[in-house]
Amino acid sequence: MDIGKFWAVEKVLQCLDDKSIYTSEQLRALAPNKCTYGFDVIVYIGFALFVHCRSDRDIVKQLAKRNIFISERQIGYLGEKFITYLSIVHSQSKEKLKNIIYLGGGYILQLDGTCEGDSPHLFTGIDGISEIVLENIKLPSEKAELLIPFFKKIKKKYGIPIGLVHDMGRGILTAVEEVFPNVPDFICHFHFLRDIGKDLLEEEYSKIRNILKKSKIRSILRQRSKVFEKIIKKNISVVAELRASIDNDRIESSCFPEFPIASIYAMIYWAFDISSQLKGYGFPFDRSHLVFFDRLKIIHSVLDKIISTSNQPESNLFKPFLKIYKLLSDVCDDKELNKSVILLKKKAYVFDKLRSSLSIALVENNKGLNDDGTEDNIKTIEESVRKFKHWIINNKQFSEKDCYKKMIKQIDKYWEKLFADPICVNTSQGKIMIQPQRTNNILERFFRNLKRKYRKKSGNHSLSKTLKTMLADTPLVKNLENDEYLKAVLDGCATLEERFAKIDSRNVLKELTLAKQKNEKLSPAMNQIIKNKNLPTTLISMFEAYAR
Repeated sequence: MDIGKFWAVEKVLQCLDDKSIYTSEQLRALAPNKCTYGFDVIVYIGFALFVHCRSDRDIVKQLAKRNIFISERQIGYLGEKFITYLSIVHSQSKEKLKNIIYLGGGYILQLDGTCEGDSPHLFTGIDGISEIVLENIKLPSEKAELLIPFFKKIKKKYGIPIGLVHDMGRGILTAVEEVFPNVPDFICHFHFLRDIGKDLLEEEYSKIRNILKKSKIRSILRQRSKVFEKIIKKNISVVAELRASIDNDRIESSCFPEFPIASIYAMIYWAFDISSQLKGYGFPFDRSHLVFFDRLKIIHSVLDKIISTSNQPESNLFKPFLKIYKLLSDVCDDKELNKSVILLKKKAYVFDKLRSSLSIALVENNKGLNDDGTEDNIKTIEESVRKFKHWIINNKQFSEKDCYKKMIKQIDKYWEKLFADPICVNTSQGKIMIQPQRTNNILERFFRNLKRKYRKKSGNHSLSKTLKTMLADTPLVKNLENDEYLKAVLDGCATLEERFAKIDSRNVLKELTLAKQKNEKLSPAMNQIIKNKNLPTTLISMFEAYAR
């Protein structure tokens, strides 16, 4: 990085007795054996790619200013080398990391995975106390038989955790029971609540979504709004007139024939602007289709009043109102749709009471997916949920229905995992009580940030291909934000470059090759075969010749 390209002349010595080879330590401290680029370039590229999310092209330009000329393909390769070096120093620092963990009284193992489309599952184990990423793996699915060896590896490296936090996946639950029996086990409250909400609300919500989709009301309203927009653009002052009328709560001027058009245009976009009512939690907490339908109903009611108060509802001035009113009537008067809306709102009322009892993802909050829940005492929350249960059981309109019976059954099934007591641990400062986090948000946030960074870098919304090619230990870059972690892995070195120089580059190439092989579904030879355009006809000829 300091001098750009240079030529080095190296004397390689061999011992005549045992044939040992001796190379230049000074040169090995600058660059890996048989590598064109130095450790400082590898580290620069690693941080640029995985921490600062720069594109390959941008990194090429930045390095060119430093007299380092490199291709975009080499950027990707050196990025993988960076992850492989980091993976090796992480593994070599196992004992130091264990010291960090046990000085704090032990570790709470939080487990979660992510995938997109047909990509493999990137599964990670993180310490919920120090927030250090411990281990990573890529799996075809989250089945127990695949997770058990991964959990055993964590157990062997870091010992038995003082607690576990994870979602309600069947594979995770089975694997945890086998590998970590008798370890305090906590279910993520957010995942638990989300799963219960989906079971309770999905049937009616799907009906509402499908009926709205079948009606094509969204596309019809957008088409109408485009027609209105062209008219408004011819007399832009009508927008100012409309705003003045709204501010003063009275029509300032009705002489503009475009005034009703501007009004209905505003109402259509008001119907679409539902984000202000959503909290960023996603379904079942946010129910966007229900909010949209409610807004359509409000507009329909407003238009009904406007038309009914007019002496000439069929006049040209009121025709825009009348056309949209008739369009909305078909949807708003749909009996099946209204029936589903009423049922959904009743169920949503119950679900929102459970949210309040669990003190997480509250209706009035705006934290979205970053919501860790309130800091209420776990026993207080437990008692609140117990009262919620009694309220359901003692209320006939709920207690006799299967959907609410199922909900109560789910709460009872996971009760112990939801409301486990705080854990008493011994630390360097004495005994302390640790209450594991009620959510898996440390990992959830990490995976969201990871995906956001890759989308920013690649410009692609789908990360299926990225997750397929990504090295499993890429999540270790999160640890670089942790000063304690850095001190442990540097092992007395001043920089990562200096630490990487102590690793045998042959081991790095070996690990990188193994990681790449795991990512490839097809062998290089098979890839060459399927690239043959004449493969089908060639196979026919082969088998015909064999048959003869």
